[in-house]
Amino acid sequence: MIDLRSDTATRPTQGMREAIAAAAVGDEQKREDPSVNALQERVAALLGQEAAVFLPTATMANQIALKLHGRPGDVLLAERHAHVVIYEYGGAAAHAGLMVEPIPGRAGRISPEQLRVAAAPSSKVADQRAAVLALEDTHNSSGGRCWPLDELEEVVATARELGLATHLDGARLLNAAVAQGVAPAEIAARFDTVTLCLSKGLGCPLGAILAGSASMIERAWREKHLFGGAMRQAGIVAAAGIYALDHHVERLADDHERARRLARAWAEAGLPVDLGQVETNFVQLDVGALGLDTAEALLRLKDAGVGLSTTIHPSVLRAVTHLDVDDAAVDAACALVPDALGARVGA
Repeated sequence: MIDLRSDTATRPTQGMREAIAAAAVGDEQKREDPSVNALQERVAALLGQEAAVFLPTATMANQIALKLHGRPGDVLLAERHAHVVIYEYGGAAAHAGLMVEPIPGRAGRISPEQLRVAAAPSSKVADQRAAVLALEDTHNSSGGRCWPLDELEEVVATARELGLATHLDGARLLNAAVAQGVAPAEIAARFDTVTLCLSKGLGCPLGAILAGSASMIERAWREKHLFGGAMRQAGIVAAAGIYALDHHVERLADDHERARRLARAWAEAGLPVDLGQVETNFVQLDVGALGLDTAEALLRLKDAGVGLSTTIHPSVLRAVTHLDVDDAAVDAACALVPDALGARVGA
């Protein structure tokens, strides 16, 4: 099976397994695990933040951040298809008591003008207030799209002017940095808090980082314990993160190039792919335009030996390249997918 369902499908490489086996460990709950401490310090610096805390998942990291930024009854502003809105099981309400005001976006992005309208204070003194803006880069549901830095700066500056806290869901932040040729801190340092997932393109078995100011991360440690996120001798996992930062960041460019190759081949074979949408390691494919529903399309692809996945968009599937998908697998998928879906050149 050529598994293009998600970059979460990655398995630890041999080098990463060796780093895990050799990891120095301690009790991370007592902040005594040297590998965890080293990873936290390194990622904080990488993201241009003062401090960081290691967590089991990026969803937990996002939810802790939102809880730090608002009070029960406050409002979270986010693009309507952002991960924190549609894929975290209502966590903003369940954990932080936040109401969510989704903002319709373009390519996963919103404008300063939209933010001003959404954050406008109520005329009723007792009504809830907008408290936090959460942005996502890269944006999953728009097909791994990146925020242009000038647009990002405008929106974050507007949020600060309006008195909003700012959080970046940077699960795939390093994909954005590599694609745009900038240091990760050029994106992440603008925000009050930022998350980074280790188990996607970086290829770790699990783990995420929440970074921010020293005082904010000190508060996050308490929330980590409240969420049940203490992991004891977590250095065996943190060592994987350190290995990934040393070996798996620059190679994200390979994933991006393979995604472009897939997109070009599929488009040339007559599949409905928007080449302009392919900015990182995602390719979205609208099977509805082929007269197929997603269930039938996925079954055909599975029979052909290729795994794709559904998206929030009813007729759209996605392919995600990652370190377990090499050039040979991409070459095979370039031919197998059009054949399975009945595409015809020039259709």
